[in-house]
Amino acid sequence: MNSVISLASSFPRSGLLGMAFMMLGTLPGCESRDQAGGDNKKDRAQPVVTQSVDWQPRQVRIEAVGTSRAARSVTLFPEVTGEVVEVTLKAGDRVKAGQTIVQLDDRDQRLAVELARVELRDAERRYGRYQRTRESGSVTESALDDARSAVERARINLNRAEVALDYRSIDAPFDGHIGISDIDPGAQVDPSTEITTIDDRSSLLVSFQIPELFLGQIAEGQAIAVSTWASGSPQHQGEVLEIDSRVNPQTRTFDVRAQVDNTEDRLRPGMSFRITLDLAAGRYPVVPEVALQWGNDGAYVWAVDGGTVSRVPVTVVQRLQGKILVESGALPEGMSVVTEGTQRMREGLPVASIAGL
Repeated sequence: MNSVISLASSFPRSGLLGMAFMMLGTLPGCESRDQAGGDNKKDRAQPVVTQSVDWQPRQVRIEAVGTSRAARSVTLFPEVTGEVVEVTLKAGDRVKAGQTIVQLDDRDQRLAVELARVELRDAERRYGRYQRTRESGSVTESALDDARSAVERARINLNRAEVALDYRSIDAPFDGHIGISDIDPGAQVDPSTEITTIDDRSSLLVSFQIPELFLGQIAEGQAIAVSTWASGSPQHQGEVLEIDSRVNPQTRTFDVRAQVDNTEDRLRPGMSFRITLDLAAGRYPVVPEVALQWGNDGAYVWAVDGGTVSRVPVTVVQRLQGKILVESGALPEGMSVVTEGTQRMREGLPVASIAGL
């Protein structure tokens, strides 16, 4: 007995407690409670909240600078040389198609038209007489043919005279607004003299460039938003009208032309615009923001497949409100990902899924 006490007195109290536990652990039936229930705890499925994976396009907003022109625009030049006798409209006036803007001196041309009409009437009367006397044999077929040809020549001369007369007036080819002109009555003009401009600005054509990356993702009829650079200017809606057939090898962009309604006449040709265009670029899995985890090797999610979880690496593509577009080949549409309980997850752990709201 004394030997036992002396042995105990030679060890610290903590050492004795450790030895006692070690001895108890070697006795049959003395397994710890944790060891007895460990296997059952390992096999028991962990409750987690999950949510299904959806796929949706990546929304890309493109902003570009565009330059506008009128839907129809023309610079007027005279067809002939002459003296201006009248300017009927001034800058800013609205003109109708066919309305005369500048009138040149046309006295000689009017006389030429009258002379051509007289010659035509004479030729027609001569041809009529020859036809009436044809049966009597007093007019040969050759003379009749010459009279017929004379009528045709006279008609052509009249048409040419009328065209020359038309050239003496400069008319609007379509409805629009007149631009500034430096032409006054008495001025001498020729075919190289710029008279004025006409713009049909009921709608504008806005041209801009898009990176070649988005070629094939823009279609005719696609909506765009157009706004001026003035602070607080309202947005105007338009649609894509034309897409160029080639990419510029220097800028790696392609041209797009859109049509913008301007019936209220607030915009002007030549203005520059800020273009906003929303595009859908590919389809990607979208997961809840709370499902995304980060590790030493990057982002990942816990995916549920067959009642167990697995770690799936992902690459963040775009952040949305409460959701994240990711890139991964192991997240098919409809697969569930863990949104709550991620801190308890490990590879291959059985889980009981509770669908998230």
